[in-house]
Amino acid sequence: MSEYSKSEDILRKNAQWIPGGVVSLNRKSDPNICFVQGQGSRVVDADGNSYIDYQAGFAASFLGHNDQDVNAAVLKTMQENQVLMGAGPTLLEGEFAELFCQSVPNAESIQITTTGSEATYHAIRIARAATNRDHIIVMQGGYNGWHNDVACNVISSLSDVGPFQSPGEYPFDSLSAGVPKAHSSLVHVVNFNDLDSVRELVSKYEIACILLEPILQNVGIVKPEAGYLEGLRALADEQGFLLIFDEVKTGFRHALGGYQSLVNVKPDLSTFGKAVANGYPLGVIAGKKKYMDYFVDPDKKRRVMIAGTFNAFPMTTAAAIATLKKLSNPQVGVYEHVERLGAILEEGYNKLFPILGVPFHVARQGSAFCVYFMDHAPKNFHDIATNHNFELDTTYRKRLIEQGIFNFPAAIKQGSISFAHTEEDIYATLEATEKVLKTI
Repeated sequence: MSEYSKSEDILRKNAQWIPGGVVSLNRKSDPNICFVQGQGSRVVDADGNSYIDYQAGFAASFLGHNDQDVNAAVLKTMQENQVLMGAGPTLLEGEFAELFCQSVPNAESIQITTTGSEATYHAIRIARAATNRDHIIVMQGGYNGWHNDVACNVISSLSDVGPFQSPGEYPFDSLSAGVPKAHSSLVHVVNFNDLDSVRELVSKYEIACILLEPILQNVGIVKPEAGYLEGLRALADEQGFLLIFDEVKTGFRHALGGYQSLVNVKPDLSTFGKAVANGYPLGVIAGKKKYMDYFVDPDKKRRVMIAGTFNAFPMTTAAAIATLKKLSNPQVGVYEHVERLGAILEEGYNKLFPILGVPFHVARQGSAFCVYFMDHAPKNFHDIATNHNFELDTTYRKRLIEQGIFNFPAAIKQGSISFAHTEEDIYATLEATEKVLKTI
């Protein structure tokens, strides 16, 4: 009998009613494990196996699973009978908006959605309305949501997109059937850290915006090279398109002001999600007021629609308020704690991975990390696709799961340390890693 037999049974049963047995198919993996409980840095599956967790809900649970302060805030809204009315403003959304703008200096105003994908959807709409242009630029290896314009080119095989020559663009590699062909003509895909390709596209098309994660964190941890983000900011100002940072993964995990505050580059718009409410479903569009005000433009032809019955749902908004209060409290010291743990893990990895006798590179930004089986820090996804040992990566992750360390068992997925992790967790992870490396 498999050690995941109950998980396998649940997947089979779900598949009778849900295509694939999972409501978000990017959760499917090998092994497919059904988690039934999480507390702090630990999760437990349906078969009773316990793990130190570095998946963290795709990096959403930054404070840890079931953080007591966040849960208390959610429970309070229920006890006070704060309900979804669907009419008029609410006290919670105003409190959150004020706290958010105080936390993120580059945010002059915000709107609230239920997911990060909705936030990027609206940001692109604003850019097109503000510029009266249709074309957009996104990154090969970046993930910006599920909608038509951006559901493309995340982890493309080189056989699908072919060799890349800068300056230039990749073919539109759709993640989904049902995307109108017209979208592929409006979306242009380039490599991260490649300013020349952006310059070329700007000279050929009427670009409304460039949308990118300021660190590529859906293919591990790929950092911007010196001058890259500043170059995009200057090019956007020069050519009149909007610079949009997708901080759904980077926002609040790396700094209270978002990663943009660390590099001191001010985008026109930003999108946030995941860690902003410690895993409760909430997204944010934030930015310069002159662009955010397109949501209320008196001219109907210029106004950008935003609607959503569950936008700023009381419980999720309360969770977000509690999360930001905890992140901003210097006495709690969230960022100092996770940075210290991240440094211990990185140092330990650099001592252990020579056991394999193959090239490796430990990439880390604060609490987020990824081990690449290549001899240098990746510059972009093309660099990873041509140099990283994907098979070894997947084997390594599966063996770690057998040792009670869970990170998503697919190559180049980011690992995420939470505030709930302890030094004991990190040293236990390093001990398990050493065992695995000696068996591969």
